[in-house]
Amino acid sequence: MTAPETTSTRADICAAAIADAFRDDGEIFASPMGLLPMLGVRLAKLTSNPDLVISDGESLFLAGVPPLFAKADVVEGWIPFPKVFDVVAHGKRHVMMGATQVDRDGNQNISAIGDFDRPKRQLLGSRGAPGNTVNNRTSYWVPKHSTRVFVEHVDIVSGVGPRRAREAGPAAARFNDIHRIVTNLAVLDVGGPDDTVRLLSVHPGVTVDEVREATGFALDVPSDVPTTREPTTEEQVLIREVLDPKGLRFKEVPQATAQERTS
Repeated sequence: MTAPETTSTRADICAAAIADAFRDDGEIFASPMGLLPMLGVRLAKLTSNPDLVISDGESLFLAGVPPLFAKADVVEGWIPFPKVFDVVAHGKRHVMMGATQVDRDGNQNISAIGDFDRPKRQLLGSRGAPGNTVNNRTSYWVPKHSTRVFVEHVDIVSGVGPRRAREAGPAAARFNDIHRIVTNLAVLDVGGPDDTVRLLSVHPGVTVDEVREATGFALDVPSDVPTTREPTTEEQVLIREVLDPKGLRFKEVPQATAQERTS
């Protein structure tokens, strides 16, 4: 089966998919980690969810929505570092993190690869992932969907999936909400059987079989998988002329060559 063609770049489609993940949040602190998540959140702020509270990624709450490479144009608040932990523990927040590994149960690893006692490769460390996933709505951004990322079992659990949260008890499960997993190939969630990873849509130019082949576990695939929507004309203008005129998004999701587009 041939995948449908698209006039949007894959990076633009990913940005719109990330914006959609924050569409229905209302007035909540959006905490994107990484370039594409920041682009998607700012796109949502300008279109589908103007009530989002956004930051510069450091210490300022922004009233305006500057381009990715620019400093804050209008500042409406300051959040010193110790207060960040108060927001994590008690505030309305939706964080989008990266993931070195994600498993079938929606657990995430950003700590290390290999055995915990003698890891083959040290990564960031769990950092805020455990607190994020048991306190706040959490989504993940994966720029390279592959069997190295989507594994049967993560080596070390950093972010907690729903089944593991339930097993840990009510305190861990009460606010656990793994909302979306957006990748360069597809959009997923944990709405499969027993809260396992499920395919929601495939990006234009991608087939369901390609996503299956790039996933290292038995992915739940509904009988009818839609194509991820393309950005509207308004969104395309905002992405290309307002938020990212320098094309920084292509560092994470490169533009396809002419040969790749026609193959």
